[in-house]
Amino acid sequence: MAQQNVPSYGGQAVIEGVMFGGRRVTVTAIRRKNQEIEYYEAPRSEYTWANTLKKIPFVRGIVGLIEASANGAKHLNFASERYSMESDDDVYEGPSRLQMVLGVAVVGVLSFLFGKFVFTLVPVFLAQFLLGQWVPAGIPQNLAEGVIKLLLLLGYITAIAQAPLIKRLFQYHGAEHKVINAFESGVDLTVENVQKFSTLHYRCGSSFLIFTVIVGVIIYSLFTYETLWDRVVQRIVLLPLVIGVSYEVLQWTNKWRDTPVLRYLGYPGLWLQKITTREPDDSQVEVAIAAFLKMRERDQVAGEERLISAG
Repeated sequence: MAQQNVPSYGGQAVIEGVMFGGRRVTVTAIRRKNQEIEYYEAPRSEYTWANTLKKIPFVRGIVGLIEASANGAKHLNFASERYSMESDDDVYEGPSRLQMVLGVAVVGVLSFLFGKFVFTLVPVFLAQFLLGQWVPAGIPQNLAEGVIKLLLLLGYITAIAQAPLIKRLFQYHGAEHKVINAFESGVDLTVENVQKFSTLHYRCGSSFLIFTVIVGVIIYSLFTYETLWDRVVQRIVLLPLVIGVSYEVLQWTNKWRDTPVLRYLGYPGLWLQKITTREPDDSQVEVAIAAFLKMRERDQVAGEERLISAG
């Protein structure tokens, strides 16, 4: 299947399952204790203003992020409720529902905006107070800030990845990527076929995190500041621009991934995914396939219903 003919589907790991978002519906599939797969479906918003904004470059990334947060909240709540009902499962040594939700939130889309502010502002103060006397203002300080931000991000993700629940979450993340890679390659979505594919994918939220760091350094270097507080305000004001440009860079690297030389532009994101994904077992891949196929099925039905309604 030619890459340019492949629809763009997004996936996200949730508690003991995977969420896939299509054009008109998002579907979560989770594995219950009795080994059955349960689904949760939610239609995508049909707001005209939102759909219009999602067509505007450098704006669509912010709109997509807000939409993903809203959808993620619904699906995370569904998955956490089901997990709480079966909290006696000794696989997880019985964490409380609150601990479980907080553990997943640190890597979920709901934490992104808060985390982005933290990882944007904390490096500003660290670069100023730790290196301000030795590193000149301007581009050198911006580079130092970017290095600190990158180290904090890698340390943060590596630390939380040690928790058993997060490790399983990252396995489902890997399963989600394998399914998308298999679908884009045009093979039948069987567990055996899907397991042959990589857990890495160019169009991943983990890559987006790395690009916000890199793009941020470039954009911040285009502006000057006089004081530390000028610098802080500048970072906050420019954050939407950084997010918007980073989203476009993410899309460009995905389009160029089969182009010699240009494919390497997406490598920083792929390197980070070596932390945020793990090799899934067959059972986890089965759940990811189920979620993807159900999403495709519901997407098609929703599209047909929409055509009938419009006619």
